[in-house]
Amino acid sequence: MNALELIGRKRDGGEHSHEEIEFLISGYLAKDIPDYQMAAWLMAVCIRGMTRAETLALTQAMVRSGEVLDLSGIPGTKVDKHSTGGVGDKVTLIGPPLAAASGVKVPKLSGRALAHTGGTLDKLESVPGLTVDLDPGRFIRQVREVGIAVAAQSPHMVPADKVLYALRDVTATVPSLPLIASSVMSKKIAAGADAIVLDVKFGRGAFMPDVAAAEELATEMVLLGEGAGRRTVALVTAMDNPLGRSVGNALEVQEALDALAGKGDEELVQVSLVVAREMCWLAEVGADPDDALRTGAGRKKFLEMLAAQGGNLERGLPTAPVQLAVPSTLDGYVESIDALEVGLAGLELGVGRKKKEDAVDHAAGIVIEASVGARVKKGEPLAVVHARTEEL
Repeated sequence: MNALELIGRKRDGGEHSHEEIEFLISGYLAKDIPDYQMAAWLMAVCIRGMTRAETLALTQAMVRSGEVLDLSGIPGTKVDKHSTGGVGDKVTLIGPPLAAASGVKVPKLSGRALAHTGGTLDKLESVPGLTVDLDPGRFIRQVREVGIAVAAQSPHMVPADKVLYALRDVTATVPSLPLIASSVMSKKIAAGADAIVLDVKFGRGAFMPDVAAAEELATEMVLLGEGAGRRTVALVTAMDNPLGRSVGNALEVQEALDALAGKGDEELVQVSLVVAREMCWLAEVGADPDDALRTGAGRKKFLEMLAAQGGNLERGLPTAPVQLAVPSTLDGYVESIDALEVGLAGLELGVGRKKKEDAVDHAAGIVIEASVGARVKKGEPLAVVHARTEEL
């Protein structure tokens, strides 16, 4: 078995065995297979695709490349949730706490901001004192006692995905359905939950351009999850407009708190409730997350989670020293809000990172004052920009 032969076979449209894919992944991680050969194989996959069996084998090989979290010490069905990312997507701060308040055990490993889309960890770290770096023992104990924990993934989990993604990023091989699906699902499977709810976004503010592409990715990821023994469901939701009214780290935490208090944007609340209901269904929990929203139990659970991770809201969320209204230049109705442009504007303000080493501005962001369909007069605010300085 050698890499050159396998590259040629995939170039010609052939299929790999489970053992051959394991050879490629373990060999690349061990540096026995050089970058140029793995790059050639990735491009062949990009052009020729992979069968479902190959994609599952790739996913499982990446899972085996590192640690797998053992959650057997937590009683009941453990349910994870993952979003493919969007602008203003704060559902993780609302749906999982509602599910946890309904009796679901929620072990959630999240990520940071990527391009124009926000990161759950960055949002949570805007809460003074809060840590997302939980060792496995603390993470498991918190899920067992509180019912929910949202933390950063261990660097020892799925190391193959990290090195493969870095190579894909510089070889134009990111947009490949099997490579995307295996990258996402290897991390979810390694996180150890029994069941997974996927929220696959499409539209201007998402990585999937249209509903057809999102449905194809969702189907692939569900089959990978089921193939690995995880009960998996997927929602396909639109991201042409920002989700909710705020884009920014502390701003989105506050909006999540407001939503859990019954004062949330209708679309945001409905998407969060659908996610929570699916989590309850997978866990076979009879409680209704709508009740957790109505009674405030979901908000109480979210606050309990923040406190368990060292968060202290009494110190207040960070606020931007500059808040500038963006006025409408004419009378009329808001026809649409371009999620991508809002996300890119947030990136310029410091909501996310242009480079991996950049620090985020937890107070920066944009609050939308006029939603789609709203009537506005000339001079009325469309949005308020929260910034460090007036030099935008």
